[in-house]
Amino acid sequence: VCLCGGTPIYMEQENDWDRDLLLDPAWEKQQRKTFTAWCNSHLRKAGTQIDSIEEDFRDGLKLMLLLEVISGERLPKPERGKMRVHKINNVNKALDFIASKGVKLVSIGAEEIVDGNAKMTLGMIWTIILRFAIQDISVDETSAKEGLLLWCQRKTAPYKNVNVQNFHISWKDGLAFNALIHRHRPELIDYDKLRKDDPLTNLNNAFEVAEKYLDIPKMMDAEDIVNTARPDEKAIMTYVSSFYHAFSGAQKAETAANRICKVLAVNQENEHLMEDYEKLASDLLEWIRRTIPWLENRAPEKTMAEMQQKLEDFRDYRRVHKPPKVQEKCQLEINFNTLQTKLRLSNRPAFMPSEGRMVSDINGSWHALEGAEKGYEEWLLNEIRRLERLDHLAEKFRQKATIHEAWTDGKEAMLTQKDYATATLSEVKALLRKHEAFESDLAAHQDRVEQIAAIAQELNELDYYDSPSVNARCQNICEQWDSLGSLTQNRRESLERTEKQLESIDELYLEYAKRAAPFNNWMEGAMEDLQDMFIVHNIEEIQGLITAHEQFKSTLPDANKEREAIQAIQAEVQKIAQHNGINLSGTNPYTSITPESIDSKWEKVQRLVPQRDQALQEELAKQQSNDHLRRQFATQANMVGPWIQTKMEEIGRISIEMNGTLEDQLTHLREYEQSIIEYKPHIDRLEGDHQLIQEALIFDNKYTAYTMEHLRVGWEQLLTTIARTINEIDNQILTRDAKGISQEQLHEYRTSFNHFDKDHSGALMAEEFKACLISLGYDVENNKQGDAEFARIMGIVDPNSSGAVTFQAFIDFMSRETTDTDTADQVIASFKILAGDKNFITAEELRRELPADQAEYCIARMAPYGGPDGVPGALDYMSFSTALYGESDL
Repeated sequence: VCLCGGTPIYMEQENDWDRDLLLDPAWEKQQRKTFTAWCNSHLRKAGTQIDSIEEDFRDGLKLMLLLEVISGERLPKPERGKMRVHKINNVNKALDFIASKGVKLVSIGAEEIVDGNAKMTLGMIWTIILRFAIQDISVDETSAKEGLLLWCQRKTAPYKNVNVQNFHISWKDGLAFNALIHRHRPELIDYDKLRKDDPLTNLNNAFEVAEKYLDIPKMMDAEDIVNTARPDEKAIMTYVSSFYHAFSGAQKAETAANRICKVLAVNQENEHLMEDYEKLASDLLEWIRRTIPWLENRAPEKTMAEMQQKLEDFRDYRRVHKPPKVQEKCQLEINFNTLQTKLRLSNRPAFMPSEGRMVSDINGSWHALEGAEKGYEEWLLNEIRRLERLDHLAEKFRQKATIHEAWTDGKEAMLTQKDYATATLSEVKALLRKHEAFESDLAAHQDRVEQIAAIAQELNELDYYDSPSVNARCQNICEQWDSLGSLTQNRRESLERTEKQLESIDELYLEYAKRAAPFNNWMEGAMEDLQDMFIVHNIEEIQGLITAHEQFKSTLPDANKEREAIQAIQAEVQKIAQHNGINLSGTNPYTSITPESIDSKWEKVQRLVPQRDQALQEELAKQQSNDHLRRQFATQANMVGPWIQTKMEEIGRISIEMNGTLEDQLTHLREYEQSIIEYKPHIDRLEGDHQLIQEALIFDNKYTAYTMEHLRVGWEQLLTTIARTINEIDNQILTRDAKGISQEQLHEYRTSFNHFDKDHSGALMAEEFKACLISLGYDVENNKQGDAEFARIMGIVDPNSSGAVTFQAFIDFMSRETTDTDTADQVIASFKILAGDKNFITAEELRRELPADQAEYCIARMAPYGGPDGVPGALDYMSFSTALYGESDL
């Protein structure tokens, strides 16, 4: 439970009641007793009380009275009727009043209270206790549960063996209850005589004293608390809140003492803050005084390592030494501002630090520190940059020289070899292209050589300590570079001369490669297509594959001619080589496709063609069979589907037209049902065709829009609809015979119902039902009285609030409105006649006047008569009669 406005009631209580829907029986017993006692402590002010918390609040009367007593406000006038709606209205008035106090009720409705739901009733009473007995408790700026717990802890703190940490096990031994009483009324309790190991005595002592002297009713049994592993928290809180309210007057003296303590505590805290500020300020200023001279030292170092050590020391200062001081400075300002704020809020004079320790003094010293720090950092970085420049140039020279020397390694041997002397034309061309690439690489490295020379020159100008070794290495690189240039030119001339000698043979190789490659690709693609797996779903798809295969076969003669032309080129190469005495080393440089591989693949294509023919024909036969199955299923489905739809429409028409008497309609519908059942073989035959289609893995059927699943659903719906319609006629006959309604009245009701059932759904929406009632003469127009009457009728015909009224509910309502019914008063009057005008009846009179089985039924269920005029064995026939009709004395 939570409050939407005002002080919030514990938000966790909402979750507590969700958990307590499975309430421990022991806890439920404790809550029932405690909450009953609490309610009676207030109800007795109005001269009444309750005995059963779930029964006595069902009609809402005592619940409204309880709220008036504890709130001091008047609630709306309750309804005194005994009907369920009167009770619900009374409970709703009470719940509305609780909600008006800012309490949000979760999962608690009037129906549950009226039905005597114990857990919901306990939850509602707990909500009331929270709002009116616990919410306003406030201790040291804490409220409700926390405030009540803090009050208990403070009041019981001086007592031995008492440690209040919660509202359950902390109270089991009873000492906490006795401590609360003794703290406020020491003359009532001899606390020192109480023993922790005797909880029953402790609890009973506290409860009896509280009831006798403090006017706090006994709300719990000591045995229930002791025998429960964890007493119910809500019951304990309710009990303890009564002690709080009983002793609330004693709080004034304690409040005055607390006020003095607060004033003194403020002064002590302010003095402590002043001392802390003075010490922090002195320490920080001393650290700044020591640090500034170190930051102003600008003596340069000779080596990079020494300068890096200075930089590392500075980084330690930044990372290790300064951050705590920054924090101290920040904390110092925070403490100063906090102190001044506290002094101002408590009407004390402002704090003035010692001379030289003002915040402005510290900021000035800190500014001087940061100025020295910035200058020192700039100087360090400039010195490091200067040394880094020299080291960087030397390292850059070494890296570039090493890269260049690694690149030139083996280049002179490569340029002087005679590998082109026994090479083919393609190899010579490849060597020539490789040489051209080397020449490009050589030209690209010219820039690196120039960079190496430039870096060496700069190191000399900067008087680098290792300049002699740099100059010697640079000289070797330049001399080697000149040698590589001469050797490169000589090799180019040799390669170009050899190239011309092999070009004639190379042209034939090239022609072979140009024609062999596409022909080889064509054969590989043909083999792949001829061996490719195919999946088709209809005749059109397989016929398309057959047509494509025939087109492929028509291209085979031209392909064979191309094969013979390619083989002729290779023969010409061999002829030229033999004539000129050329040693053809290796294979064709332009292709790896050999004449032998071409002939081998061609033979394989010739074998695969007839295999493909056979596979396509087999698939064609399979698809023709599948198409036959589709047509067979479609023919039957296209007949069954419309038949089912037609029958559904005819059933709907029969249920609306109402031709003849109800018996005639029932006979006609049963005959119609039999004709539908006789159609079942058509469905079975269709199921067989569907099974053949599934076994053939056929997933589509262009010859029909019906699927077996749709037809099954339609068939089942048809059977269900005819059965439901027959059942409705049966119920109408039962209603007619039971209520004495004539055939003409039923016809009138059905005509009115059908007139307003515009969508023929078999049910009327709320507005349609209202229009129907108006047409029958009911006063449910759109005004306050009419709306109330319509709401009453809807509660009868639509108890589940579905928003729709079926024809059967409509018939039941109309029959109840137009026929006589017996009442509890009539039955009571009948029993009074049998009893000889007495207010009670005896078993002998019942056995004499009634059939044996009905007499025994009454005797077993009638309560004993408790009136002053009764005799031994007298039975209460009045309460028995009212119980028959669901009424009660409430």
